[in-house]
Amino acid sequence: MAKKPNKLKARLPRGFVDRSASDIRATDELLGRIREVYEKYGFDPVETPAFEYTDCLGKFLPDTDRPNAGVFSVQDDDEQWMSLRYDLTAPLARHVSENINDIQLPYRTYRAGWVFRNEKPGPGRFRQFMQFDADTVGAPGVQADAEMCMMMSDTMEALGIARGDYVIRVNNRKVLDGVMEAIGLGGEEESERRLTVLRAMDKHDKFGSEGVRLLLGDGRKDESGDFTAGAKLHPDAIEAILEILDASAIDDLVDYTNDLTFKTAALSKFAINEHFEAGFTELKLISDLVKGAGYMSDRISIDPSVVRGLEYYTGPVYEAELLFDVTNEKGEVVQFGSVGGGGRYDGLVKRFTGRDVPATGFSIGVSRLMTALKNLGKLGSADVVAPVLVTVMDGETAALARYQKMVQDLRAAGIRAEMYQGNWKKFGNQLKYADRRDCPIAIIQGSDERDAGEIQIKDLIEGKLLSEEITDNVTWRESRPAQVTVKEDALVDTVRQLLADQAEDRRRAIEGR
Repeated sequence: MAKKPNKLKARLPRGFVDRSASDIRATDELLGRIREVYEKYGFDPVETPAFEYTDCLGKFLPDTDRPNAGVFSVQDDDEQWMSLRYDLTAPLARHVSENINDIQLPYRTYRAGWVFRNEKPGPGRFRQFMQFDADTVGAPGVQADAEMCMMMSDTMEALGIARGDYVIRVNNRKVLDGVMEAIGLGGEEESERRLTVLRAMDKHDKFGSEGVRLLLGDGRKDESGDFTAGAKLHPDAIEAILEILDASAIDDLVDYTNDLTFKTAALSKFAINEHFEAGFTELKLISDLVKGAGYMSDRISIDPSVVRGLEYYTGPVYEAELLFDVTNEKGEVVQFGSVGGGGRYDGLVKRFTGRDVPATGFSIGVSRLMTALKNLGKLGSADVVAPVLVTVMDGETAALARYQKMVQDLRAAGIRAEMYQGNWKKFGNQLKYADRRDCPIAIIQGSDERDAGEIQIKDLIEGKLLSEEITDNVTWRESRPAQVTVKEDALVDTVRQLLADQAEDRRRAIEGR
């Protein structure tokens, strides 16, 4: 007896999600608001493919037989490795480099797209997510970085996030790189150890100064007993780094009135370092520029504790942080935190061209920002009404053509509409479909109505919870009967008026809550 084949099991890959209609509409609304700000600043869109050659994605990807640590990779038929992009910056650098003779510099561009991380998924951590980036390529001065910070601020406010609920925090990697050089961690051969230090610094919000001190020293043991090896820095270097991290403002560290004087003994030891001083000088210039444009510290704040972990940042770095409280998966009340960031990456295009092509830009995490806006009630509130349903009472070709004509007339008037496409012989199923679809109105025309040149228009909202929430229910029922019969040529006007009445009812119901 032949073995019955196993039925294929439908299953979603780990770390990926399906998106609903409401999520897609909310995303479109979010992207539209961000795009308006970018366009206002004179940025133009560009699009790069989801796949790039693996060696173009970055020097810090591992060199293995199958380079898939952190990225999803496949080998093409020409034996070259390709990977799904893990961000939108590396592909932009490749695009600019490949078209460097045709692109007008400075090149001001934006793009939104999906990126992919081959990492272990977890709560709120997905392998596919969307980013929305803006970049200026070919502008060497930090005025371009200052403008990016102002554009981030304007974007937050265009999304309805009030001042006081967000801040754009700015630091400079030259400050951190200067410390690294001074303590003997400069050069390519020390890149891994530098990343260890930067990762430790990035834990300041989570572990505090003492936790970072341990990670910069011999190491730290967490509550479960797991031990994380430290960077084993000299105590002087640890003190200088902690002074930077603990400062609430740049003025706590530097006196600019007297040729850049450092206020603490630990930092003064590094004052002779060229990178260190250049970093603080650039931060002062950014501060002056944004303040001169009216962006005070409640919007853009110079914060020496900001650490952006990617290796390719070379100058100013910035982060958009939301300051309002939310409850996390553990039930703890915490600040929402970062929804985007970026910085200057002057060396990324040079990898391809050998030419110095300065660049700066930032990336918004769209999914995370959507979650924040929903918490604030600033997104997904658009009144999307389900389509009007034209029911089918007769399956003959001539009748179907009449029903389809009704649908097309409604659509031509800007009204969402559809004709029932299931088994028309069971009319009750059509109304069940309309109910589950949340259709506001059903159009009915049987043979009697057709002979009389009439149509029945059924208000499917009547009798539902929404109607019960309206204060004067009796008046509502009298003024809006559940079903009316009208002449065929009154279809569009009657449906339009009924939809307007329903919209007014929804507004009144919301105000009455």
